[in-house]
Amino acid sequence: MRQNALAALALFSMLAAAPSAPAAEPIRIHPSNPHYLHWQGRLFLVVTSAEHYGAVINADFDWRRYLATLHREGMNLTRIFAGTYRESPGDFGIERNTLAPQRFLAPWPQRGARFDLDAWNPDFFERLKAFAGEAERLGIAVEVTLFCSTYGERQWSLSPFNPANNGNVFPLKDWKWLHTLDNGGALPFQERFVRKIVRELNPFSNIIFEIQNEPWADRTITGQPVNPYLPLRWPNTADCADAASLAWQERVAFWIRTEESALPNRHLIAWNACNFRAPLPAILKGADIVNFHYAYPEAVWWNYAWNLPVSCDETGFLGTGDEAYRKQAWRFLLAGGGLFNHLDYSFSVGKEDGTDFQPKSPGGGSPALRRQLRFLREFLETLPLAGMKPARELVQHAPGAEAVAMAKAGDAYVVYLTGSGGSDLVLEVPPGEYEAEWWNPEDGRRLASAVVRHPRGPLRLATPPFAQDAALKLLRAARR
Repeated sequence: MRQNALAALALFSMLAAAPSAPAAEPIRIHPSNPHYLHWQGRLFLVVTSAEHYGAVINADFDWRRYLATLHREGMNLTRIFAGTYRESPGDFGIERNTLAPQRFLAPWPQRGARFDLDAWNPDFFERLKAFAGEAERLGIAVEVTLFCSTYGERQWSLSPFNPANNGNVFPLKDWKWLHTLDNGGALPFQERFVRKIVRELNPFSNIIFEIQNEPWADRTITGQPVNPYLPLRWPNTADCADAASLAWQERVAFWIRTEESALPNRHLIAWNACNFRAPLPAILKGADIVNFHYAYPEAVWWNYAWNLPVSCDETGFLGTGDEAYRKQAWRFLLAGGGLFNHLDYSFSVGKEDGTDFQPKSPGGGSPALRRQLRFLREFLETLPLAGMKPARELVQHAPGAEAVAMAKAGDAYVVYLTGSGGSDLVLEVPPGEYEAEWWNPEDGRRLASAVVRHPRGPLRLATPPFAQDAALKLLRAARR
């Protein structure tokens, strides 16, 4: 017995002295191509169609079923709001809005009608960490949006930062100043909240922090028109946030950075810069990722020289069908974007499997669209993405279609066409032998394939007939 006890003690000592397995490295910028992310030992191309941000704060939402659905259908990111903002049923024309919970789970305890901003709600943080942990296990990144613009009086009436809802712990009267440095004394409460969230989520490798959702909505600098022939108002203007907002956002990034400086892990910070497209004059201090909403390819092209990932972080307002969002995703990612997040209204309470086809919503979402987005990601992952970049001069002529392309010069090319096909596509590629494959992005079918021997000059390829869109993969034969 004594010998067995000594042996067990020796084994315990050996195990205790042995180094523990290293923790997973958090998502980071790809080491050889800063326009992409890197996670779990490989380039991490983010393509997803995820619910309307209420998965944690909506106590009635079955987040486990939701994450299982994302994983099963090949989606690899979800965006969540962290409890500083919520909506009411019907806001923004959303019939069953996960961001309008009947049972709101806030970071702070609610005592009667008031939130106690001097205390924390353990139920919220338990659910937040359980959500992050399960998403990490399933290979799903979580973008944690810390703050959100208020938009209007209706949303302000629900805010924990509204003095009427917290016992007037600070004297803010105008909600348009909430996300500035001159916010009536709210700043210490915001800082305490940010640092708490950052500490609680530091162990997880799958976290990206976003400072604020749509900061331009409350602090607007009207940008260039999308269509100069239409009135200069949203949604025809690429709006950005003003100087007061940017100064506050830099402060939030500073809180994240300084809090993590004493913690084991450092996570990336996303900055929601603009809607649609804009040539950014500067990048917010502390930001690693630039988020656009409803983004055009120009959002990538005009900002490519900043050498960081550009994200289409939210979509919508193009109807409830799949076609518009599929095309948007292909065009954005082939422009060189590193992340695409479709805002999917088919997820709701009781329909966490993504089968709620809401007739009243400003966007779409469906299992069929998620299959199409999965095909897009898997299609692009067969390419040497780390060595590729936008190739705006590749396509010399595409009759009846609009082209977006990427290339690793002399090695790999991919072209996405929207419009109609059946004519010749003219490409500027060096001489060589290539394998050409044409694919249908809607159903993932290969339409045609051929070995092409190209002696010199422009390469002319016959496009197969198509009515909506088609994708060409052109690889130098020696690659295989």
